[in-house]
Amino acid sequence: MAFAVAMDAFSVSLGLGIYQLRMRQIFYIGLTVGFFHVLMPLVGILAGHLLSDTFGKITGYIGGILLIILGLQMIIFCFHEERNSFFSPAGLGLIIFSFILSLDSFSAGLSLGMYGVKAAIAVLCFGFVALGLTWGGLLLGRKVQNLLGPYGEIFGGIVLIIFGIKLLLPL
Repeated sequence: MAFAVAMDAFSVSLGLGIYQLRMRQIFYIGLTVGFFHVLMPLVGILAGHLLSDTFGKITGYIGGILLIILGLQMIIFCFHEERNSFFSPAGLGLIIFSFILSLDSFSAGLSLGMYGVKAAIAVLCFGFVALGLTWGGLLLGRKVQNLLGPYGEIFGGIVLIIFGIKLLLPL
């Protein structure tokens, strides 16, 4: 389950890796996403007996809308010389990004809490898998940026929009 939940982090990180990120930024992004993938399922497990179905749907919609906005912003701003945006892979922007990516792990934690899963083992698995897949996605996205040049950001924005739509549409 940790791998399935972290695959979104990988895919979105692939799109984010299109930004010209330094290795230090990639390191901190991975740590922050991993931390939130520990925190959110832990909160979900602790609240597992309350409203699991409702929260699962709501968090998916919120995450989907935010990913679509982020993707559209990447596409629009790739045509501007000035790079002012509400998202920056540092500070508050990184926290918001990590929170968005970990919303589905919160929902998974809710369902795991209903089954009495050992919280420590589950959240550590979620965190380490998300950490590794985020780093992998960012590094792979960085390579794609080198291959695609300025069109890489458009590709990254499209990837984010697709995953936002995926969260909004029940498949």
